[in-house]
Amino acid sequence: MRKRREASQEDSEVNLTPMLDVVFIMLIFFIVTASFVKEAGVEVNRAAAQTAERRERGNILVAITENDQIWIDRKEVDPRALRANIERLYGENPQGQVVIQADKASKNRLLVEVMDAARSAGVESVSISARIGSE
Repeated sequence: MRKRREASQEDSEVNLTPMLDVVFIMLIFFIVTASFVKEAGVEVNRAAAQTAERRERGNILVAITENDQIWIDRKEVDPRALRANIERLYGENPQGQVVIQADKASKNRLLVEVMDAARSAGVESVSISARIGSE
């Protein structure tokens, strides 16, 4: 009688290996297909515009702070290395576009430099980010 109980307890165990395999495959699928939000790395006080449009995707974000610092991917970038950084990011995603988030107290000269660097890196779509509405 005792042998029969031990044998039935061993047979009643659930094999979790197939379920774990499916969970890991789904996890890998979601990681590969997820689109990650890239941030410039600093918060800027953007100027407002009446004609601003909301765009859901801006793949290469470049931020210009009020202290005239340029940030890409949470790192401060030297203006001389700007083109190389944009080329690298554009090479990773050729369908991407550059979105410039310039602080309203920053210099216009830096905005033009960033736009020129993006165009010379081969990016055709360059946008300037603004707040929607009036100041």
